[in-house]
Amino acid sequence: MRRPRKRHIAFGLFALVFIWWLFCLPRPLFDAPLATVVFDRQEQLLSAQIAADGQWRMPAADSLSDRLGQAIISFEDQRFYRHWGVDFKALARAIRQNWRAGQVVSGGSTLSMQVIRLSRGNPRRTLWQKGIEVLMAWRLEWSYTKDEILRYWAANASFGGNVVGVEAAAWRYFGRSPMDLSWAEAATLAVLPNSPALIHPGRSRDQLLRKRNFVLDRLLANGQLDSLTADLAKAEPLPQAPLALPRRAPHLLQRLVQAHGPGRYYSSIDGPLQAQATELLLAHHQRLNENQIHNLALQITEVATGQTLAYVGNVPGLDARYSPDVDLVQAARSPGSLLKPLLYGLALEEGLLLPRQLLSDVPVTFRQFSPANFNEDFSGAVPADQALARSLNVPFVLLLREYGIDKMHAYARKLGFDFLDQPASHYGLSLVLGGCEVSLEQMSGWFLGLARQQRYYYERQGHYAPLDWEKPSLLQDELRSPLDDLQEQSGPIGAGAGYAVLQALRQLERPNESGEWQRFSGDRSIAWKTGTSFGFRDAWAVGSSPDYVVAVWAGNADGEGRPGLVGVQAAAPLLFQVFRSLPRGQDWFESPYDELRQLPTCRSTGYLRGPYCAATDSSWSPKTGIRGAPCPYHQRIFTDRSGSYRTQLSCAADEDVRPTPWLVLPAREAFFYQRDHPEYRPLPDWSPACRGLAEANGADQSPMQLIYPNSPGRISLGRNWKGEKVATVFQVAHREPETSIHWHLDEQYLGRTNRFHSFELMPDPGSHLLTLVDENGYRLSYHFEVL
Repeated sequence: MRRPRKRHIAFGLFALVFIWWLFCLPRPLFDAPLATVVFDRQEQLLSAQIAADGQWRMPAADSLSDRLGQAIISFEDQRFYRHWGVDFKALARAIRQNWRAGQVVSGGSTLSMQVIRLSRGNPRRTLWQKGIEVLMAWRLEWSYTKDEILRYWAANASFGGNVVGVEAAAWRYFGRSPMDLSWAEAATLAVLPNSPALIHPGRSRDQLLRKRNFVLDRLLANGQLDSLTADLAKAEPLPQAPLALPRRAPHLLQRLVQAHGPGRYYSSIDGPLQAQATELLLAHHQRLNENQIHNLALQITEVATGQTLAYVGNVPGLDARYSPDVDLVQAARSPGSLLKPLLYGLALEEGLLLPRQLLSDVPVTFRQFSPANFNEDFSGAVPADQALARSLNVPFVLLLREYGIDKMHAYARKLGFDFLDQPASHYGLSLVLGGCEVSLEQMSGWFLGLARQQRYYYERQGHYAPLDWEKPSLLQDELRSPLDDLQEQSGPIGAGAGYAVLQALRQLERPNESGEWQRFSGDRSIAWKTGTSFGFRDAWAVGSSPDYVVAVWAGNADGEGRPGLVGVQAAAPLLFQVFRSLPRGQDWFESPYDELRQLPTCRSTGYLRGPYCAATDSSWSPKTGIRGAPCPYHQRIFTDRSGSYRTQLSCAADEDVRPTPWLVLPAREAFFYQRDHPEYRPLPDWSPACRGLAEANGADQSPMQLIYPNSPGRISLGRNWKGEKVATVFQVAHREPETSIHWHLDEQYLGRTNRFHSFELMPDPGSHLLTLVDENGYRLSYHFEVL
């Protein structure tokens, strides 16, 4: 009975050991925290961040270089490919050596056994632990290939200090990838895990040299090296102090860690271009820093792939007081005028606008909102493309009111501006002037969409790719084929409207904050736009060529405004420096003629030709422009033979009546327009014979218009610094400025003005009537209420 019982016990113990053996390997085999490494598109290390436990333990590569693998096997486990995890010859030799030495001088562990030891956290060396390592090494060999085991060892062995794995060791000691190591460097790394303290540059250098050369000699003896290669390898110097790992894109690294966790990332960044862009940014920052402007950000995107080539989230080496860790490529900031091209394109696409169509540019007030141009002046009426190039505020506020705030808000979100997370009513008409938030990356994405739409228009045979408008991609494998996911519908902005936007932004001149034009040198065509936020807190410049999109932001991360922090001065110079450093490519976009039409337009107003236009052009415009309105500003009037007086058929002889086309702008627009357009002529006076008849028939319109206030409603008197009420300046425009105007308030005569028609009034709270009468008897009445 005892013998069967012993057999049962033995069988049970064996079964338990076997079950333990089947499940003895940790899952996963290694679970230590990893460092994060980001490589550029040339697979050179761009940035690295140490692991959470303070070790430089980089994620393992998919393969190990042949040189490094041969050197490791030659030194650590020559029969690696011939045993099953345990080398009994090596164990017997180790036991013999330890017996003779009276202490442990050799372990006899194979690479498989060392992998097990590393995975178990390097427990104390005892015979019991050695036995466990033997059993687990056998199990390891059943579960993994030899190459996988070798990579596990290479990724987790200690190479001195806090350097773990060949990936970190190669970059720390030699400044290059393990795949690019020489034979001498590979041999050096092969011996370090056996004695990691030898890498210290101040001690044991001779011993490290002897061990390295021993590996080279063994490789020579095994026929893996020839004698010349071995001699040259021995002549190479040993590594010195560990090298600092590069930090050429720290904000990109942090972004990837936050999005995906620690790991190994192959970015789309072009390493040399990243370095060059960073140098240009640093040089530009030195100039801005004199004005206490501390932060800069830059992104360069490749149009063909949609990939980011350079990503500088903030100024490198910035003092901690100035928020150096803030990634200003992603930060939500006020865009200033950057959304004007979007509205311009949307209005063109809807047929609401033609590129040269006059837009009103006069003082306006919407309740408590009174937009003004940057230089605090007005043009009266200005062509739409010039209004965009000059970044005039009033024309685009009026255009937004006509186009619709809700529509622009919806399309902006559709095109990637997801920081517009409030209802359209929250932003109001200030939406187009920077009363919202966008990021540098979002602006890059919008210009990228315009550029890709134009660049591939003919290749796509007039189709469109919604992916064009996505944010620039950051990783090497995130490519956008120009022919993927095509559709017939263009989306919010078609190729014709997009081309007109780019054409309007192509000029090299832009006005600065004082209204003076500043010209930038450039040997290539670039569509670019600047922006300046309210209070001089953000300065922007974004531009596109057929090959690249460059976006620049300048300012202070804490939102402090500075005088002179405007897009033209603080951001545009860096934009052009970057473009000059980029390789030349396609000069300009090919016109998408299928989306354009030659439309007959009025030469002086840019509207579709009306029946009374004096001169017309045939201009290329988006095909949707055919929906536009004919010119509303040209009228047919009748003059006498000399052209000095207006007349009518009913009050003049036939031979004294001549039909004449005439440009007639509203008095408010004409008041400002004629300052810069001396050719503009106000309507001639009625001839004495026709004046009475014209007035009786209502044929004459009032030549006066209020400039401020410009619409009926309520007004509030301003206050000075003491809180005392101050007068409000009422201003009126007259088609003939030299004409005298008499002012009346509530039927009380106030006085007369000549040429400069303005009057300071401080009416009491309540309802009032302002009456203006010019010297020819024309009247203008304005009802208003003072709060």
